[in-house]
Amino acid sequence: MKRFMLKCTFIALVLFLGVLLGIGQANEGMKKMQGVEGDTSGGQPFHIFEKEDGEKRTLLGAEGTKQDIEAKQQKLEQIKSHNFYSSMGKKLADGVTNAVGKVIQDSVEKVKEL
Repeated sequence: MKRFMLKCTFIALVLFLGVLLGIGQANEGMKKMQGVEGDTSGGQPFHIFEKEDGEKRTLLGAEGTKQDIEAKQQKLEQIKSHNFYSSMGKKLADGVTNAVGKVIQDSVEKVKEL
């Protein structure tokens, strides 16, 4: 029995130390990903800033004007791609909402009749 308890305590201690080391590694990884420690090897994933003329912007390393970005935005809005799963989800949500509303309305009417 004493040997069993010793083994269990040792395994629990090893697992606990493993969790602590894992948390430390995750913390360092998050700091490195956020750029907190000054590590610029990964670089910034997304840049937008105005230059001196006020028109140029840098987006993911590619330069363009504000009009280019707005033209692309309008083009994407005109495409209006149809997502089958999104439309089915909306129809299902509307159906469930209507069904629950009818059940509640019928329940209120039955309570009023009593």
